[in-house]
Amino acid sequence: MYGLINVAIRDLVHSRFGEAQWEEIIAISGVDESAFIRMSPNDDAITYALVGAASEVLNLPASDVLQAFGEYWTEFTAVAGYGEMMDSAGETLPEFLENLDILHTRVGTMYPDLRPPSFSCENVTDCSLDLHYRSVREGLDDLVIGLLRGLGKRFGVSVEIEQMAAKGRESHHSVFHVQWR
Repeated sequence: MYGLINVAIRDLVHSRFGEAQWEEIIAISGVDESAFIRMSPNDDAITYALVGAASEVLNLPASDVLQAFGEYWTEFTAVAGYGEMMDSAGETLPEFLENLDILHTRVGTMYPDLRPPSFSCENVTDCSLDLHYRSVREGLDDLVIGLLRGLGKRFGVSVEIEQMAAKGRESHHSVFHVQWR
């Protein structure tokens, strides 16, 4: 993952929990914060270590940390210089979700080592769809749930998410049923 992800995690902890909590997370994770260069690749292990340490320090399940981060990411990227690109990906939640792979392709022109997830939509109606999520990374389904909640806020709709399948033995990817109103 790129340093931008870890910068956003730091900003989330600073804004919601304070500097002291962040310093404890850094100490427990053993991560060198100087590696957080927005446009440089970081080893995925850094991000996983930060999430694990945040879970311990904040006394929250890792799933809650990932969901909070996913929700925060939609706000963070909009103000971190990607708002116009996000705006161009769709005027509604379903339109945006259907264009996620195109958005990631555009982002990939700035981040040549980007290994983004892939998303596709099925069973699209006026108020729901099934979102298929594929990634080379493990354990980030809760991040997707947070992203969907954050996107609901971005588009001014109330979102309900039900995970229909998880990547593992029975499925090669995860599937979320997303409803909005």
